[in-house]
Amino acid sequence: MPDQAPSTSCDVTVIGGGLAGKAASLHLARAGLKVVCLEPRQSVRAPVGESLDWSALDLFNRLGISPESLLASRIATWKRHVTLKMRDGCEAHYVPSAWLGGPPFHVNLATLHVERTQLDNEILKMARDQGVIFVRDRVVDLETAGGKIRSAQTESGARFSSEWFIDASGIAASLAARKFNLSCLQYGPTKVAIWKYFKVQEQVEGTTLYIDPMPSEYLEWIWEIPVSPDTISVGYVAPSAAVKAKRDRRKSVEDVFRQQLMKFYRFHPLLEQAVPGAVHVTSFQCRVYTESAGPNWLIAGEATSLVDPMTSNGVTAALRHAAEAAALVLKFRARGALPWHARKAYGSRIVQTANFLNEGIEKIIYEPLVRNYIGLATAGTVYTSPAWSMNVVYARLSPDGLLSTFLLGAMLGLFRIGASILYWWCSVLKPDVAKVAKKDSRVE
Repeated sequence: MPDQAPSTSCDVTVIGGGLAGKAASLHLARAGLKVVCLEPRQSVRAPVGESLDWSALDLFNRLGISPESLLASRIATWKRHVTLKMRDGCEAHYVPSAWLGGPPFHVNLATLHVERTQLDNEILKMARDQGVIFVRDRVVDLETAGGKIRSAQTESGARFSSEWFIDASGIAASLAARKFNLSCLQYGPTKVAIWKYFKVQEQVEGTTLYIDPMPSEYLEWIWEIPVSPDTISVGYVAPSAAVKAKRDRRKSVEDVFRQQLMKFYRFHPLLEQAVPGAVHVTSFQCRVYTESAGPNWLIAGEATSLVDPMTSNGVTAALRHAAEAAALVLKFRARGALPWHARKAYGSRIVQTANFLNEGIEKIIYEPLVRNYIGLATAGTVYTSPAWSMNVVYARLSPDGLLSTFLLGAMLGLFRIGASILYWWCSVLKPDVAKVAKKDSRVE
């Protein structure tokens, strides 16, 4: 992202040049608005979020990016299924049902894996071609008055003012949420993700998850994602307390990562041939802010909501928030402020989606109670079926008002009630495991 001369006034200031920020900037610039996007010189972390869910393709099309172009440029590979592999050799395969591809749903039965750095650069180029001004300067404060944001002040002392603001500053900053002291819902313990890239000969058209769960422990897992025809991303996710315990035994992060991969024969030859080098590491806690919009501002991407990486919803959430936030700015630009119902509906959709995805995966997959009782493979089916259905409904309903948002929330609420009943029933049958699950969910 090259430096450009700062602009002190524009139609929309976008804070954050990650996926959500660039996508929102592109939507707005295409509509003829003057957009400035502010991004720190130093990235907080390497981009991650490479396995997409089945709603992502429609959102790419809205940006003007076709799956075929991503495949042809080797930025992406097909994702036709998800495979769950356990250390004892058992496997489970999750594939969208063929009937979803027909009327009235017409759902994409395949989605993509993406090489995030190349994808982000592609959207950056498109946004620059549309006239978006990118400025490399970290925002350190927001000037506010009457619930509105008036300007963004940067580390270099520059001040950027506009009528509208979109905060896509990411999970580490969440500038608007912190400035307005918004309340936050959190899910599960703090987790750590450690990942690295390996060169491979064969091409796989699916995401593979490797799991070796202990009956009474919170889940740890490994992902394998083919981000390009000859490169796979391999990552390990575990509660931060578990990683800390391993580090306390005088192990480096690389040692912890290698030890976990060595549990599965698939990674033995890759580790032998891999070029030694540092791994990528990030810590996170899944959460969502209960408000995501104000009179002239909206929050998008991980700045407002972070869902668990096992859901493959990160890229979809970023693109979806960007499209919806940009649409609201364009719709109410002449009015000069978002009406309360538009703010409420936008924030409600984000909260409902985060609640559905995070609560479900915590209760059914991560905690030992349900997965022990019904089996890990069955637990995966119990979770993925509603998750895929939710994306179908969201894509077809395209909620943008109170009524459609209420209908979406009602459907998601039914799934959440079902998960809670299943969790309660298993706790009645296995009270000892329920106590362990409750304890593990509070581990920090």
